[in-house]
Amino acid sequence: MSSFDLAEHPHRRYNPLSGEWVLVSPHRAKRPWQGQQEEVNRETRLEYDPSCYLCPTNERASGEHNPDYKTTYAFDNDFGALQPTTPTGSFTKGGLLRAESERGIAKVICFSPRHDLTLPDMEVEDIRKVVDLWQQEYEELGMLDFINHVQIFENKGATMGCSNPHPHGQIWAQSSIPGGPAKETQHQAEYYEKHQRSLLQDYLAIELEEKTRIVYQNEHFVALVPFWAVWPFETMILPKRHLQHIGQMKDAEKDAFADAIKRLTMVYDKVFNVSFPYSSGIHQRPTDGQEHVAWHLHMHFFPPLLRSASVKKFMVGYEMMGDPQRDITPEASAERLRDLV
Repeated sequence: MSSFDLAEHPHRRYNPLSGEWVLVSPHRAKRPWQGQQEEVNRETRLEYDPSCYLCPTNERASGEHNPDYKTTYAFDNDFGALQPTTPTGSFTKGGLLRAESERGIAKVICFSPRHDLTLPDMEVEDIRKVVDLWQQEYEELGMLDFINHVQIFENKGATMGCSNPHPHGQIWAQSSIPGGPAKETQHQAEYYEKHQRSLLQDYLAIELEEKTRIVYQNEHFVALVPFWAVWPFETMILPKRHLQHIGQMKDAEKDAFADAIKRLTMVYDKVFNVSFPYSSGIHQRPTDGQEHVAWHLHMHFFPPLLRSASVKKFMVGYEMMGDPQRDITPEASAERLRDLV
């Protein structure tokens, strides 16, 4: 029998942040594809769209009008999934049926007044303004006594369910800590208690030594494909310094963060020569008043595309019933992305 090879043989990889596993099946990357292909949208957009709810001066669905903003702009989502006025309450029956009210705030973050841009199209100094706004919103929302978690995220592209192509993201701030960040909180705390070091800082040291999964790095940040990545071109941006949250970033680090975001998203657009869809989000320390010294800020990027601009990865069957599964290895994905930097 031949020796086990990560690049050739089926295996499972452990995610120390979530405590979950992913099945990797490298040999399946060679199989032909006869399944669904997504329609590729290559339309040219206007710099200003009079019908867009997010363009400056336009009327939104709520009847409110946007100001004539010239840079970034944040406002409360007109149809937010969370509301600050939700009354306290709960429901339970038989110990098995449980529900609790959830209070929170949902905001929309317009990255630019220009309708025709995406993050990779923007200048680094303009992305830096987005980072500044993220920092401001995280700190202001996190100071509210009923907000214990602030989730900053972006859904880019119709494939990811984005209903408006204007460059924007969202912030959902809420009373409870969602399941994903709660798992990351637990596993980082357990690692820190055992080693007195940040889990992700130790992990980053391994990646910087091996270099096989690194896509791009600058003085303060590293963009890489995680060893345990689930999505074909999944990546993560990590600060080299142990930061618990975005509010701790210094000016030079915010510039470097903006640079890393631009460089990574530009690489994505080169993979299949299309505006690359993804969901991204910043995971950072909860705002529940606890120190959370173990937390290490990081930004996830989860793109769905697999083989081309029209073939995406589906999470079905085994993924729904068992564990996530991928064919192309994280090392192969990183090499492909790195070659496009």
